Amino acid sequence: MNQIRKNISYDALVIGAGIAGGEAALNLANTGYKVLLIEKDDSVGGKMILLSKVFPTLDCAACITTPKVSEIGRHPNITIFTGSTVSSIKKISDNEFTATVHKKPRYVHVADCTACQKCEEVCPVSVNDQYQYNLVGRKAAYIPFSICDPKAAVIDIENCTLCGACERVCPTNCIDFTMEDEEFDLHVKTVVLATGFNLFDPLKIPRYGFGEYKNVLTSMQMERQIAPTRPFHTILRPTDGKVPDRIAYVLCTGSRDVSVGNPICSQICCMYSIKQAQLLMGALPMADVTIYYLNIRSFGKGFEEFYEQAKGMGVNFIKGKIGKITEKENGNLLLRYEDINEGKLKVAEHDMVVLSVGALPNPEAKTLFADDLKLDSFNFVDQPDLMASPAKTSIDGVFVAGTASAPMDIPDAILSAGSASSEAISYLMKQ
Repeated sequence: MNQIRKNISYDALVIGAGIAGGEAALNLANTGYKVLLIEKDDSVGGKMILLSKVFPTLDCAACITTPKVSEIGRHPNITIFTGSTVSSIKKISDNEFTATVHKKPRYVHVADCTACQKCEEVCPVSVNDQYQYNLVGRKAAYIPFSICDPKAAVIDIENCTLCGACERVCPTNCIDFTMEDEEFDLHVKTVVLATGFNLFDPLKIPRYGFGEYKNVLTSMQMERQIAPTRPFHTILRPTDGKVPDRIAYVLCTGSRDVSVGNPICSQICCMYSIKQAQLLMGALPMADVTIYYLNIRSFGKGFEEFYEQAKGMGVNFIKGKIGKITEKENGNLLLRYEDINEGKLKVAEHDMVVLSVGALPNPEAKTLFADDLKLDSFNFVDQPDLMASPAKTSIDGVFVAGTASAPMDIPDAILSAGSASSEAISYLMKQ
């Protein structure tokens, strides 16, 4: 397939359209600069738009994110490329970077799509839905999720059989299988890295049984079950569709663990687990929720009160290290753990276990640059002047925002984005 190649120029390039990248792009655009916002997924909003509520206020995550996403989409100074990646960023002078942008075809003309979902209804192919973290399936012709932006269908060409059913039923004829990859030679004056973080893969800890026992979930899978845009109408066990009565959380799954290569605290796991526990107590009033922890790190504003509130609601907290999880014939799970306070080995039975996975650095940031972008000892983007200019990187004119620099919660990511955009604006004003 031939690629279409074009030359484009902007004042600023923001890589990553999560909450940090979106905030940075808006700040730059509101100051009058032309911004290109690049997102590798088919919707902007990052991980936050998929969450249920935020801690410790329990405000609706989507209610916070969607107005921001809508503002980004309408802003005349922001151009959004979804389904796109950047490579070979080079600094060729004090005020110019060049880069290559690859935009994959969506096979749908977004401006003409009405999101009627008729293509989904007739598509014969079903695969795992990555936006629902594989809890349910989706079609090869699909809308990513109900509040995605742009709200338009996507054709998963890798799984599409090219049967033509979606084309025949589309009322606006917006499906176009002749669309081709596009490549752009980009020229910008500054770059903001908001590439976010990756979640720890619990398959790396086989004794927890993830991937083998279906009732062992990750925290993001539970997040999707709780969220208003969830795949089910309640909380269900994957094995039998039963509403769980005894739910366990295993904290520090892939955090503070040298054996799996992540010795640092992810900062968010304790609090998002407590948040989910509170929401579960509201959704399933008769359920028992137990959190197994090493240390509760409730360090932020209102966090300790939030922790105490969860205990007052009846959430059980056990200071214990999980040794192994095994499955019974009925799908229930046995947790073998060390009770640290009592110094005893114990076994507890639960019918669902949630692994509170940690945050890992996104290795994508370093691969973007032909020049050497320095990383810190934990493989996050290095901040050489952390106290005075936390957004600066080892490359002059390149700034870092949000969790690309370190694990942090949503308010800190927004503050970080403000710092990055302010630094970028100051850099642009000097030119």
